[in-house]
Amino acid sequence: MKNFSRNQRGFTLIELMVTVGIIAILSTIAYTSYDTFITKSRRAAAATCLQERAQFLERFYATNLSYLDPATGAAPAIAQCTPEVANFYQVGYAVASTARTYQLRAVPQATQVDPQCGTLTLNSAGQRGESGTKTVNDCW
Repeated sequence: MKNFSRNQRGFTLIELMVTVGIIAILSTIAYTSYDTFITKSRRAAAATCLQERAQFLERFYATNLSYLDPATGAAPAIAQCTPEVANFYQVGYAVASTARTYQLRAVPQATQVDPQCGTLTLNSAGQRGESGTKTVNDCW
């Protein structure tokens, strides 16, 4: 029979559980930070897409003196955003019946949960908006 001494090396169950607990806490903090970063980067991409579409509409207006196509009487078709934006935001716009104003909007889809900023908007006067709990400056 072996003689076990008190000076054996190894981990106790309590030491192991403390280590697992610390790793769990650090993982939770890291995942939350990562998720927030991803949401912000997608929001920035959607804002960029809205600004690009506004530039297209302003060029169209400079050529036609209207946000509606004179030949068809309908709003011009604008290019879609990149897949990185299109997968997470539905981007669209509406032209007023006077054909002198428009409003672009980026509505978050189910995979882009963003209660802080919600729907981003941009109108023909350059006014930016959001439907969430943060301020416009925080979201744009």
